[in-house]
Amino acid sequence: MSVLVVSGTGTEIGKTVTTAAVAATALARGRSVAVLKPAQTGVGADERGDAAEVARLAGQVTTLELARYPEPLAPDTAARRSGLPTVRPHQVAEAAEKLATEHDLVLVEGAGGLLVRFDEEGSTLADAARLLAAPVLVVAHPGLGTLNMATLTTEALTARGLDCPGLVIGSWPADADLASRCNVTDLPASAGVPLLGVLPERAAALGPADFRAAAPGWLAPQLDGTWNPAAFTA
Repeated sequence: MSVLVVSGTGTEIGKTVTTAAVAATALARGRSVAVLKPAQTGVGADERGDAAEVARLAGQVTTLELARYPEPLAPDTAARRSGLPTVRPHQVAEAAEKLATEHDLVLVEGAGGLLVRFDEEGSTLADAARLLAAPVLVVAHPGLGTLNMATLTTEALTARGLDCPGLVIGSWPADADLASRCNVTDLPASAGVPLLGVLPERAAALGPADFRAAAPGWLAPQLDGTWNPAAFTA
């Protein structure tokens, strides 16, 4: 698995911090890591984007953005409104393949959900994943409504012939409600893929050293971590 695409069931659910946790865990195993952000939206020219945030939290990773748009919109919409070129799936695939020749692991972090439009032709992150023949890790929120969104996402991946190794909950509340507690068990059954990790809320607020030390404990062995779903639910 030299390239792993990180997508989600929506926006603001913890994709970037999950990407950082996967990167930090791989680095702790002695692997070299690159992070590719095809389309960064809602960030000004001098502001820190998602790839830079991953580097801040995880450590020595190579980062690459293909496009940046100032308004917090879907990439296609943001590109159109800004007058800047859109990002095409073949550009994402070519950039990831080049990074993969120089790194053990390339993490491609999407924008918003899986089927957010990247260009005027309706291309999506799924199209780039298909060109790469890369698995897609899905980040979900824990609460009410997540079963439907996670299942729709994994079904969309299956319909496109893409592999989904599992789900990660991107922000687990300190005081989880009943729906969240039930969803830890119900998510794998509904989405048809295993739960591969749970990140605590405000994980990104940790200092980098603490984040890197804790990250392997948030992720399952399939992602090089030590997290145990049975122990978590108990």
